[in-house]
Amino acid sequence: MIKNQWYAVLDAKEVKKGKLTGVTRFSKKLVLWRDKSNKIGCIYDQCCHRGASISGGMLRGDHPECPFHGFTYDTSGNVTCIPANGSNRPVAANFKVHSYPAKEAYGLIWIWYGENREELPKIPFFNELCEGYSYSTFSETWKVHYTRAIENQLDVVHLPFVHASTIGKGNKTLVNGPVVTWNDDCMTFYVKNDTDRGQIPEKPGEISDYETLFSLQLQMPNLWQNRISDSIRIVAVFAPIDEENTKIYLRFYQGFMRVPILKQIVTLMSIPMNKIILHQDRRVVLTQLPRKSELIMGENLIQGDLPIVEFRKRRDYLKNRSLAEEK
Repeated sequence: MIKNQWYAVLDAKEVKKGKLTGVTRFSKKLVLWRDKSNKIGCIYDQCCHRGASISGGMLRGDHPECPFHGFTYDTSGNVTCIPANGSNRPVAANFKVHSYPAKEAYGLIWIWYGENREELPKIPFFNELCEGYSYSTFSETWKVHYTRAIENQLDVVHLPFVHASTIGKGNKTLVNGPVVTWNDDCMTFYVKNDTDRGQIPEKPGEISDYETLFSLQLQMPNLWQNRISDSIRIVAVFAPIDEENTKIYLRFYQGFMRVPILKQIVTLMSIPMNKIILHQDRRVVLTQLPRKSELIMGENLIQGDLPIVEFRKRRDYLKNRSLAEEK
């Protein structure tokens, strides 16, 4: 995992008022909840007393209560009350669990994975989608490391083979470029696939007016966007469950229909086709070994794999930077 990053980890609707939500993210058991002002709390889902799962308990006001012995916690992970010791007795500082800063934004729950800081950076998202769009969401779990799931969406070579019956029609097997640009930690890659007529693929530097081409984006560490048109986008969130599992949230965004009821119907109608396309990917990605990708893996990569190479380089850079910040 890349530390010192905001990760989108849940759809905001999954954390309901008055209830505790237990999930596994980053290979850790976590419990999330909303307080009375709708702010999100997130702590380890393991009571510091006897190790029971806190998420099996209930909310006592704004505080999760362990179902075993009634210990209650605040958003900093500190125990606020030990019922057996009496409600007025101070709680020692060692009665605590690890906590994570968590926020709701853009219809998602975000967790800051890294060192505690007084001031945290802005949550990363695609600016053009912040208003004017409606969306529908579906999710599923893949038995792969989140890096493999992300790299599948950066792969511009696989379209005519994996998606021959859907978005890969046309037999455009020849891959020009692709051109990759970065804006901070957001990668945009421009696609110019073509039918193979015996020509040599253009190198990235040979493609003129590349900004007019079809493009996709990756916002580090775990967001992807397919920029189908100005009014239609597909966004994927790759939430790391553990080293071998990823929860994928796929959203269809549209901005051309503004009528309240009709716009929701339009977004819901997109789900069946998006599932078909995603499952075409899943059939292949689940077979990849190793399940986790690294910068150097002994693969024989080609020119068309440039977005994947760029992702691995940026991920490696961010991992090394976070390690340096901790020293």
